[in-house]
Amino acid sequence: MKIQCAAMLFDLDGVLVDSTPAVARVWTAWARKYGFDPDTVVRMAHGRTSLTTIRELLPHAGHAALVAEDRDVERREIEDVADIVPLPGALELLQSLPADRWAVVTSGTRPLAEVRIRAAGLPLPKHFVTASDITHSKPDPEPYLLGAKSVGFSPAACVVIEDAPSGIRSGKSAGARVLAVRTTSPDPELVQAGADWIIDNCAALSIRQNGSNGELLLQLPAP
Repeated sequence: MKIQCAAMLFDLDGVLVDSTPAVARVWTAWARKYGFDPDTVVRMAHGRTSLTTIRELLPHAGHAALVAEDRDVERREIEDVADIVPLPGALELLQSLPADRWAVVTSGTRPLAEVRIRAAGLPLPKHFVTASDITHSKPDPEPYLLGAKSVGFSPAACVVIEDAPSGIRSGKSAGARVLAVRTTSPDPELVQAGADWIIDNCAALSIRQNGSNGELLLQLPAP
């Protein structure tokens, strides 16, 4: 199957970078601190800003306390990069793309995202949307609306690559097409969230650029 698009918008964790062990360690420790079930908290935290998760779990905490908890979680995640690795095909895929035709759109902060990208040995993107740049996190469309704006194309001209239902909903509600990867969530959840296509990981995807108009041609494996 072939898909044409002008640009690609990538989520980071679970799409380009495997940070699962680090995320689990940090959020498990946080959950135990407050007496929450660690597995539930880890699932809640994936694909969203840490502040969103903390606010839901500590609804009666004041603003200053929420900000302090958010900063503490971020600090712990930045420090925990020992086993951060690129996911299959991520490096090769990014190296095949023109720098002005792709962006990273992540729920993490810019410092955390940059640390993880460097730890995984991936190139830093020219275009970057992080939690530091948005008011409303995924599944709100704002992150991918800004992502499309950063590369200079309409969302409809972009393909989003996501692993989390919240990110899929964000991309779809922004007006983009969404290619989901099976690195985190089962197929039924990806389909329910609205994914247009599903592949195993970035290694299943190849890309070439049309010389006449610069459009990208994505080659997906046969269903």
